[in-house]
Amino acid sequence: MKRRPRRSLPAALVAVILLAAGALVAVTAVQMLLNEPTWISYDQAARTLHGLLWTDTPVLAAGIVAAALGVLLLLCAVVPGARTVLPLAAGDTAIDSGASRHSYRGTLRAAADVDGVDGVKLKVRGRSLTARVRTERTNTTGLAEAVEHSLAHRLDQIAPARRPAVKIKLKAARSQS
Repeated sequence: MKRRPRRSLPAALVAVILLAAGALVAVTAVQMLLNEPTWISYDQAARTLHGLLWTDTPVLAAGIVAAALGVLLLLCAVVPGARTVLPLAAGDTAIDSGASRHSYRGTLRAAADVDGVDGVKLKVRGRSLTARVRTERTNTTGLAEAVEHSLAHRLDQIAPARRPAVKIKLKAARSQS
């Protein structure tokens, strides 16, 4: 179970652009059928486009922009995004199970909130879990180990298919003396 995100943003952008272009063409066609003044003059557009050569700067610029957008959309379709569901260990059963990235991070954030911790920011990336722990204590002896032990215990309970390496970065208040 390795669900990946949908590519809804690029698809929505392409759909909106095509919808706007189609609506503009449809409105212009209806205006021409009703003998009304058109938003875009067909004759003027045809004359302008007929006068252009393949080597003209506007044609080259439009080609480069179209090619770049095509490559960008192709990369959005081909390159996989970050997993939205992280697989859990199968254990004794053959049932696939997973946890959403949001709930996984939330559960680990709650586990890292041990006594003396004022704030926690977690980053889950591939095979690493980085916890940035903020505390107002001036003596932080043993706090990083307590957070690491708590996170390790919670990871044992969750049992992810690929256990991340835990890194703790502690930021403490400065001494008042």
